[in-house]
Amino acid sequence: MEAFGYFLTPWLDLKLLFLVAAGTFAGVYVGAIPGLSVTMAVSILIGFTFTWDVYPALCLMVGIFMGGVYGGSRTAILLNIPGAPSAIATAMDGYPLAQQGRAGEAIGVSTVMSFVGGLIGIAVLAAAAPTVSEFALTFQPRDFMLLAILGILLVGSLSGESLVKGIFCGAMGLLIGTVGMDPLTAEERFTFGFTQLWGGISFIAVMIGMFGVAEALAQLHHVDKAAVKQTITRIVPSFASVRKYLPLSLQTSSIGVVIGALPGTGGDIAALMAYDHAKRVTKNPEVPFGKGAKEGLVAPETANNAAVGGAFIPMLTLGIPGDAVTAIMIGALYIHGLNPGPMLMIEQPQMFWFITGALVLANIFMLIFGLTGIRIFTKIVEMPRTVLIPLILLLSIVGAYAVNNSITDVYWMLAFGVLGYFMKSHGYQLGPVILGVILSRLLDENWRRAIISEQGSLLAMFKGILTSPLSLILFAMVVLIFVSQTPIWKRWRRKAGLPKAGDDTNAPGSGA
Repeated sequence: MEAFGYFLTPWLDLKLLFLVAAGTFAGVYVGAIPGLSVTMAVSILIGFTFTWDVYPALCLMVGIFMGGVYGGSRTAILLNIPGAPSAIATAMDGYPLAQQGRAGEAIGVSTVMSFVGGLIGIAVLAAAAPTVSEFALTFQPRDFMLLAILGILLVGSLSGESLVKGIFCGAMGLLIGTVGMDPLTAEERFTFGFTQLWGGISFIAVMIGMFGVAEALAQLHHVDKAAVKQTITRIVPSFASVRKYLPLSLQTSSIGVVIGALPGTGGDIAALMAYDHAKRVTKNPEVPFGKGAKEGLVAPETANNAAVGGAFIPMLTLGIPGDAVTAIMIGALYIHGLNPGPMLMIEQPQMFWFITGALVLANIFMLIFGLTGIRIFTKIVEMPRTVLIPLILLLSIVGAYAVNNSITDVYWMLAFGVLGYFMKSHGYQLGPVILGVILSRLLDENWRRAIISEQGSLLAMFKGILTSPLSLILFAMVVLIFVSQTPIWKRWRRKAGLPKAGDDTNAPGSGA
């Protein structure tokens, strides 16, 4: 219990308190700029903080991590450009709300529910870290493969009216994600002799192009249309509203914690799975998903912030990173002479409680900074389109270039922007493409690891799925979700008089 006293250390030391606040503030605005990722910011910080004491360095990194995960929702809501991959799902209902003049309301809901999700994730970290980490270790390569397939099947939630178009877009994303050097054999794949493709196609370039540039091109059709005036009356959602969405936030936060605790996943996958879950369990939303449903904001924002606490669980208890940011933070701990893993919990339990306390403090600052400056931010969407369209293009170019300082990424971003524009014009949704790119590596690597572990025998791998309780549950979920998206199932639901999950009007979500 003596180590628990370190929970309050960042709260009582003014220097540490300031560093958490400064990190969170910087994280919110770094996360809001497309292309400037939290991973990049934390990795740069290591170069500045390696001579510092460990506590100040961790306070700054924890603040940037927490603020950055939330910050991506700002531009997702206002401009339909996710500042981070975890905000892709937020754009699906956040941007329609901004187009209705309710951007302030959308940002307020996303901020408060991000706080709730972050708090739940940290609570699970503090109360059940060893249990959750042990559960995460039971995942075999075949389980990660099934998890990726489960994610791919989310195209049913993102593909609008046509599941066929959604599958096509998801397959396109998988193809884009496989370009470059094979991660297991170092063989070239789909490079066609171009050395520029050895490193693959930047996911950020694809995301910014398809959401940012495609949106700017689409806005050219409405360049003379007056901008929507935003109604900023109440930013902080009422207690009754928070209470209404609390059951959904608890469900999606649990998804975020579990997905966040799985090595190699993260908040982006958690947010998309939470969005799909919300569509399935919400029987009568006020408006259809994809048209401005608040449940479409609550689900991804609680999940991706809960995933922050989840990502720290394997990092602190096992020395295994939950995502890219915690992988960098493990490196920072090594630099400062610490050894993340089981021995850290035994030899220096105060470090666990110090990080937990810093996370809670960063979550509070995230709420404060998230609810300030909204009136100024919402002026962005009130700009004339003759100003807004060049601004979107400028942000897109800067964001694509900033990832690798590569002009090639800018070219890719522009090319995918044009492709995304034509796809949107012909009724193809862009969400499944991005989802396919996100999940391509997870699916590719774990499929081959699973088959290699069974000496190339498909029968042996399938037998392993059927004999492992965890694998069997995931496989059953894959089958159930696949069947539930077929026309036969939908016709059966209509004949049975059952309402369509997530939409009482049977209007499909439009995607981002």
